[in-house]
Amino acid sequence: MGTPEAFYERIDTGRFRATEYTRGPWDPGSQHAGPPAALLGRAVEERPGAREDMRIARITYEILRPVPIGGLELTTSVLRAGRGTEVVEASLAPAGGAPVMLARALRIRVAAEPVPAVAPGPMLPPPGEVGVTPFFPVPWETGYHSAMETRFTEGAFVEPGPGTCWMRMKVPLVASEEVRPLDRVLIAADSGNGISAVMDFGRYVFINGDLTVHLHRHPVGEWACVEARTSVDAAGIGLADARLHDEKGPMGRSAQSLFVAPR
Repeated sequence: MGTPEAFYERIDTGRFRATEYTRGPWDPGSQHAGPPAALLGRAVEERPGAREDMRIARITYEILRPVPIGGLELTTSVLRAGRGTEVVEASLAPAGGAPVMLARALRIRVAAEPVPAVAPGPMLPPPGEVGVTPFFPVPWETGYHSAMETRFTEGAFVEPGPGTCWMRMKVPLVASEEVRPLDRVLIAADSGNGISAVMDFGRYVFINGDLTVHLHRHPVGEWACVEARTSVDAAGIGLADARLHDEKGPMGRSAQSLFVAPR
């Protein structure tokens, strides 16, 4: 039996099996943080009793340790429930193990009557106007790098400095389940430090221990774009800051705190 054409298989409620498509570029047994970030975001939205008149405005992830490829268990709990906002926490752990990734989401009630919309910034060149850009060399054939299509309008994975990259999922998040708009942006947002790498991948590590995504607008379309910049202090602490776009325009921001060190 081959690898399912998805990042995850659903075993039952709250239980999933990660496929090879979740594999990151550094360790053959560990996931890229993008797929589990999307899975946790989906858990927040589809938890029992979730209000349909609210949507995620901010979600913060704590990456406690590498997320292994294999069986995973998801749990959610409501930390605060109000008329206009709620805070929901989601936890991801290997089957029978301690949590490896946590998410805490702020959901805000959608206004019953439209309010004046304010344009947040200029449009980027659409992905159809630029060619496909390959990932940096990865020592295995199947992984996150092969499950995502990437198109740079600025920079490249192998060019140090700021980068702007359109990203599209080639396979669904969960096998035999519809891809949701939030899946598309959360699975891409954790790539900001790679898109805007300012150091040689072969000589330095710049690993993020967290990820925060703010969304002022619900994503639309198949593509998400990460317009990223990385700053690093001589003490070995960095920040990858990104503006997030879809084909309709800017929709939010993401930020990653970075541990930077020689290999």
